[in-house]
Amino acid sequence: MLREDLIIDTLLDWNLWGNMNEKLKNRLIIPKIPKSNIILTITGVRRSGKSKLTYLLAKRLNKMKSLFLNFEDPRLKNISSEEILKVVEIYQQKISKGDLPELLILDEVQNVEGWERVARYFQEAKKVKVIVTGSSSKLLSSEYSSVLTGRHIDFELFPLSFKEFLDWKGVNVEGIELYKQKIRIKSELENYMLFGGFPEIALIENKQEKMAILRQYLNDIIVKDIVVRYRIKEIRKIEELGSLYISHIASLQSYNRLKDVVGLSLDSVERFSRYFEEAKLLFFIRKFSYSLKQQILSQRKVYSIDHGLFNSSGFKFSQSKGKIMENIVAVELLRRKSYLYPKREVYYWKDYKQREVDFIIKEGDKIIRLIQVTYISNKGEIEKREIKSLLKASDILKCNDLLIITYDYEDKEEIDGKTIVYKPLWKWLIEN
Repeated sequence: MLREDLIIDTLLDWNLWGNMNEKLKNRLIIPKIPKSNIILTITGVRRSGKSKLTYLLAKRLNKMKSLFLNFEDPRLKNISSEEILKVVEIYQQKISKGDLPELLILDEVQNVEGWERVARYFQEAKKVKVIVTGSSSKLLSSEYSSVLTGRHIDFELFPLSFKEFLDWKGVNVEGIELYKQKIRIKSELENYMLFGGFPEIALIENKQEKMAILRQYLNDIIVKDIVVRYRIKEIRKIEELGSLYISHIASLQSYNRLKDVVGLSLDSVERFSRYFEEAKLLFFIRKFSYSLKQQILSQRKVYSIDHGLFNSSGFKFSQSKGKIMENIVAVELLRRKSYLYPKREVYYWKDYKQREVDFIIKEGDKIIRLIQVTYISNKGEIEKREIKSLLKASDILKCNDLLIITYDYEDKEEIDGKTIVYKPLWKWLIEN
């Protein structure tokens, strides 16, 4: 049975009209507050800032008319979906003078069995605007599509982009400031490459503390969002598989090879890999082929949703900058696809001579851009095979938009009638 005094204390701790007065940092892409007939679902990796994003949305309304319920608070941890109705009643009786909230936020809602029916009840019967957040993509259509069909919009929140990271650091990159602040921007890029873009990490100054928290993030994602959620018994095995993936970002991976390394069945490797994706910890990019069968059968390249997790696992930063750059570009391409270009598809390309291009961008039936990523600071450092691979792919895929993202080299080059653009990572991340 719910204790009224305990519920009121809980609501006071988490709501803008209560004791919640934390200073909120802005995000550059923010979804609209949903209409009363649409539920907004905000997903993303744990600690990406989903809760703070809902507060930013709530601040656009009268703060007394929003109700925030955090289902990771121990006082609400084991609440039933029916008891949510009682919590709203307590809010009406003790706080809002009988009014329903204008905006109801159900945070980390995957912890509540049957939350979909409650969300739909408030959205449909009571005309309340509803936002739900969750750390696992399993929260999405596979679990609630039958209840919320046609009544929800999904928004995936990523860790900070480099442009957001600079904004949080107070670095202006608009107009001429981009060039005036170039030295500062490049310095902050080193920090971003080392520690990643998790919001809490960006605000901490102590380097050892940053790394310790990142290691805890990784453990929490594997334990709370995978082991507990899916009732995994082979805990050590899934931790080993996760460590293998994290340590080999921007590398080709084979389920068959991994099953022998970790000592799991092929089915378990495939299943655990899917769990990593659903928890938003990792994502995989397929090899481009006009044959869907070949895409499915080919090895996939693995990337981490945040490269800080790679660095926190003890790998040498100075020896891994190329991989970290490629991971940053992969996440940025995924972010832009999610927010701006939903029809785009991202692949890598490789031919029988092992010539490889890091990223192939496809839109509709056309390849619109080829991208190589390389850690160079001047023309003399680039390997000829990178250019040859790009030109070969250009011929085969009939695409002449050729980009090489570098660490700090900028130029254009004409080769065999084709223009290759070299652009520094920091500039590419900021420009779009």
